[in-house]
Amino acid sequence: MELSDLISLLGGVALFLFGMTLMGEGLKKVAGSKLELVLYKLSSSPIKGVLLGTGVTAIIQSSSATSVMVVGFVNSGMMKVRQAIGIVLGAILGTSVTGWILCLSDLQGGAGWVALLSTATLTGVVAVAGIILRMFCHSQTKRHVGDILLGFAVLMFGMQAMSGAVAPLRESQAFLDLLTTFSNPLLGILVGMAFTCVLQSASAAVGILQALAATGAITFAVAYPLTMGIAIGAAMPVLLSSLGANTSGKRTAFVYLLIDVLGVVIWGSVFYGVNAAVHFSFLEMSLSSMQIALLNTVFRLATVLVLTPVIGLLEKLVCRLIPNREPTGPEEEDFDRLESRFVQHPALALEQSRQAVNNMAGEAKANLEDAFYLLRDYQEKKFQFILHREDIIDKYEDKLGSYLIQLTGKELTSQQNKEVTKYLHAIGDLERIGDHAMNIAECAKEIQEKNVVFSKEASQELDVLFAAVQEIVYNAITAFSTNDLELAYRVEPLEELIDSLCDEMKLHHVDRLQQGICTLHQGFVFNDLLTNYERVSDHCSNLAVAMIELESDAFDTHQYMISLKQARSHGFDRYYAEYRQKFSLPGD
Repeated sequence: MELSDLISLLGGVALFLFGMTLMGEGLKKVAGSKLELVLYKLSSSPIKGVLLGTGVTAIIQSSSATSVMVVGFVNSGMMKVRQAIGIVLGAILGTSVTGWILCLSDLQGGAGWVALLSTATLTGVVAVAGIILRMFCHSQTKRHVGDILLGFAVLMFGMQAMSGAVAPLRESQAFLDLLTTFSNPLLGILVGMAFTCVLQSASAAVGILQALAATGAITFAVAYPLTMGIAIGAAMPVLLSSLGANTSGKRTAFVYLLIDVLGVVIWGSVFYGVNAAVHFSFLEMSLSSMQIALLNTVFRLATVLVLTPVIGLLEKLVCRLIPNREPTGPEEEDFDRLESRFVQHPALALEQSRQAVNNMAGEAKANLEDAFYLLRDYQEKKFQFILHREDIIDKYEDKLGSYLIQLTGKELTSQQNKEVTKYLHAIGDLERIGDHAMNIAECAKEIQEKNVVFSKEASQELDVLFAAVQEIVYNAITAFSTNDLELAYRVEPLEELIDSLCDEMKLHHVDRLQQGICTLHQGFVFNDLLTNYERVSDHCSNLAVAMIELESDAFDTHQYMISLKQARSHGFDRYYAEYRQKFSLPGD
């Protein structure tokens, strides 16, 4: 092989790999979030899992992508390992579809209309259609279809370039001698495995093997062990994706390797055992591109058929090989939800973010309730627990904020953009509610340590304000968690009432100071409590306003507040009057 042929071969490989990537990415974008959600929701039985895994992999042209997605499902707690095994089996079978697509490169044209069936003509037509869609269409879906067509065209050009570059090798005795060594089963498996690990794609490895078939030197004896090695090497990207995953995620990734190794052990032993007895005559038969695709498909199908009935045993085996790690808290499970693998699949990432934000809201609400409890019955143990939970809330904000920022860099629908914006605003307000809960707990600690006792009037007023703050927190967090807009409309009237109550209570406190009923020292703690109650209600208002504004395709909080109070719309006056009667200060 001359240097120019080697450069042509490497260029063909580059085009081939780029075409596969471009086509796969386009297919995933056209499918949108549907494939991921279908894969998640409809994998309840092993057979469904296998069929879905096969179908999804055939569509997105990557068993690694499917398996990595499934590792993310399991790692985040959305799916069990047993469900994932069926999908992985299907992915292993589905990746063989690419080999059949590559068989189109064998099409040859003739004269007249028959010439239109040639690979060169077909590839050219697809490329022209793809570039027209890519450059002149404004619809994102049509542009992605253009990417698919361009990816297919580039892939075909790469395949033809590889086939043309290796054609002279049919005259090379050194090349033929090298291929003969691969007929050694162990060496052939190792070479196929190493080659696939480098390429990070079983489909690409099989495609290159199909290109080499143009030399006529790829016999069954060479192709079979290489195909088995390619199957094992395909597990490498999946194993790498499990780095940093939890125990279940690691088990799912390892299942991919386990299935392929078992397939090679079973069918390698059966084939070479029978061959030792009967000496198959077809071992030295040269294989075409289509026959290599058939060999790859039959090997994978046989592996799936023999292992699907023993999915339960596979689960037990992988659980033995990778034991459970130490149990973690519920917040760690939420952080596991925020799978970096899902950033490529925004619908899944947003669903996981929604659950994590709702749990963060629950933690903030619980900390506030515990802080209120400390005001009545101080316990140091509960104070320390509030402190610990505050650290957890801060971690939620950090993890969710980083995760959602990553999502903003992806292609999102208008609805998905709304959700990301809502969650980014919400986590800041929830974190601040947690901070004020901590401040209230510190006020309770000061009351305990300094033996502060409020006057009867001050205590009664604090009880009223306390009840109002409890209600606004419940309304805001429940409305946010359930996306209840009607409940969200009740928040702002109550927030305005709480502001009014705080102003009245400050004036009443000044009167009591002048009358000597309350002391200045009591006043510091009293004012600190009022300030924190008022700030909590402000952040509750922010949560509700963000919901309402985003639902109306706008986000101008200041303008909304002005229009709401001026127009007194959405039952503002009615709700305000209701709350004014419910939370009236003594003597009003």
